[in-house]
Amino acid sequence: MSFTNSENPASRSAPAPRYIALIPAAGVGARMQSACPKQYLQLGQQSILAWTVQAFLQHPAIAQVVVVVSAADAYVDEALKPDARLQVLRCGGETRADSVRNGLEAIRAQVRRDDWVLVHDAARPGLNQTLIDELIAALKEHAVGGLLALPVVDTIKRADAEGHVAQTESRESLWQAQTPQMFRYRVLLEALRAIDPAVATDESSAIERLGLRPRLVNGD
Repeated sequence: MSFTNSENPASRSAPAPRYIALIPAAGVGARMQSACPKQYLQLGQQSILAWTVQAFLQHPAIAQVVVVVSAADAYVDEALKPDARLQVLRCGGETRADSVRNGLEAIRAQVRRDDWVLVHDAARPGLNQTLIDELIAALKEHAVGGLLALPVVDTIKRADAEGHVAQTESRESLWQAQTPQMFRYRVLLEALRAIDPAVATDESSAIERLGLRPRLVNGD
């Protein structure tokens, strides 16, 4: 069988990357001192986690939403309604980085290496469609990816070993990291495999350890 140029499989362009939301929700929320993890506290008619998941399910660009909970989670089945695009994984770890890495490993057969993963905190229900739009628009052609963040407006002090002010930091180039943080699947998994989970406070810090420079996108 012969092919024209348009029919030749080798000439076809690669599939467009998909956008997958991954929500680590294995934390117990100890600082809240509540009867249940903070992501399951009620906010109006549903849990905080349900609002967070809903923000992604309502966005047309998001192909799949993955929620990572602990193996012993006793709340998620009641908190989330079934949805064709929603997958709950009971492979959460001791740290946020463990949970994200475990989730990425678990969906390995379902995603492509160049798919985008948007990692978002379970207890941040204020995410809206505009912020997701702006993050995707800013990063879809970016070589590395990036994150929502806000310029620091508070005065920041650096302390010495005795607890005294060593200096006042300039706010000019300081940003407060937010989520979602959006990176290619293969790069994010590589970064989280390579870093000590105890020092990876967010996905961007793991990416930075690879020598890459994530882009900052104005959040809210």
